[in-house]
Amino acid sequence: MSTQSAAERPPVLIRSAQDVTELVNSGAARGSHAKMIVLLALGGIFLDAYDLTSLAYGITDIKQQFGLSSFGAGAVTASISVGAILGAWFGGVLVDRLGRYRVFMADMLFFVVSAIGCALAPNAEVLILCRFLMGIGVGMDIPVAMAFLAEFSRLRGKGSKGARTASWSTAWYVATSGCYVVIMALYFLLPEAHHGLLWRFTVGFGAVPAVVILLVRNKYMNESPSWAADNGDLHRAAEILTRSYGVNAVVAEGAEAPRKPERKGLPEVKRLFERRYRARTFQALTIGLAQTFGYNAVAYGLPVIIASILAQGALNTISASLVLNLVFAVTGGVLGIRLANRAGAWRLTFVGFAVQLGSLVVLALIGEPDGTAYVLFAIAALGAFMFAQASGPGAHFMSFASLSYPTSMRGTGLGFNQGTLRVGSTLALFFFPVLSTALGSGVFWVIALAPLMGLIALLAKRWEPVGYDADAQEAEAVAVR
Repeated sequence: MSTQSAAERPPVLIRSAQDVTELVNSGAARGSHAKMIVLLALGGIFLDAYDLTSLAYGITDIKQQFGLSSFGAGAVTASISVGAILGAWFGGVLVDRLGRYRVFMADMLFFVVSAIGCALAPNAEVLILCRFLMGIGVGMDIPVAMAFLAEFSRLRGKGSKGARTASWSTAWYVATSGCYVVIMALYFLLPEAHHGLLWRFTVGFGAVPAVVILLVRNKYMNESPSWAADNGDLHRAAEILTRSYGVNAVVAEGAEAPRKPERKGLPEVKRLFERRYRARTFQALTIGLAQTFGYNAVAYGLPVIIASILAQGALNTISASLVLNLVFAVTGGVLGIRLANRAGAWRLTFVGFAVQLGSLVVLALIGEPDGTAYVLFAIAALGAFMFAQASGPGAHFMSFASLSYPTSMRGTGLGFNQGTLRVGSTLALFFFPVLSTALGSGVFWVIALAPLMGLIALLAKRWEPVGYDADAQEAEAVAVR
């Protein structure tokens, strides 16, 4: 939709920052560029998942090439999460201070440089460093991508904030499936003698989509109009609405000139623990910790589980991992999006955790399967876990983290949530190789504690973020003061 066609439409007067947010929330603003911004934000999440998954299959070859112990392999695997912790904590604050657009573009540069660096790493130390830098990009990306999804979507109905924040899960599983497709293609393309290089090509390929996003940024990508208005620039917000949505937005004469808020950096995190947000912050964090620990242990350990516990060879391991992602995870993610407005995030997350708990208990009871029937039953239990993850907590924990806060603190809230819960992710990635070696199938009893913790957190407070207008509530609170 061109700017000229927008100018021919009746003008929409903008008098305050709340007018901008209400225009987006109502669904009155619908533009092709806005949809492309949503897709590009999901592209960032695709990169996050691809980069985190790309070493899942190749860790065995990395151990052999660099002569690593289980401890060293854990350090390689977990280094990306350590970087993601710092990237999320600081990136979330930067998203609110500098804007969504600038941080998103910085992410893409991180992805390109770190992916190439990992692919060419001459030793484990360089690999760990590049994975750490990649993690910083991943950590910064989640807050900015989720802010874009929330702030370029309507409040209710088709294409709502609840559905689009849940769509991150589908993008994630499409990426993990795509990663295994790349691995499988390289498995057949490379001579068998060079299969030890699979991980290098797989990791390096992650730079390609990042370059594509950088190339199209000027045509489609733009700042969030809600963020621009909230930071005192109504004229810029109107320009963004005109360009991205095709709305003839005009700042009214005598419009309320919003004062640019003071940004105090990390002390802004204190707002997350004000009385109005405290319970939401703790619940979102607990749900996030529960789902990320369980997911990382199962999803990133999937090739290890299939290869060792299920005693499958290399090609079967790749194939089974791909099928589990496509058949169970992607379909679960699509279901989570479709049911977001009807069922809500709380109910879908609760059901998902319950199914995960049952699946892990079944896997623990099966142990090391003896016979084809038990192997198939174990794979079905893994599939049920991933389906429940993608449709429930994996899709909707982001709704709790992003829709509970207004525009002014959304990035900070997401960054704090992501950085803190990635501590659980780091522990899972670091200790899973050690635990799986020491406990075998008994590791599932440990992982089962994660969904149990999630269920307890949900029962403690029945808070529903889908359909909640955090900006309107913030505006009312400010008016009362």
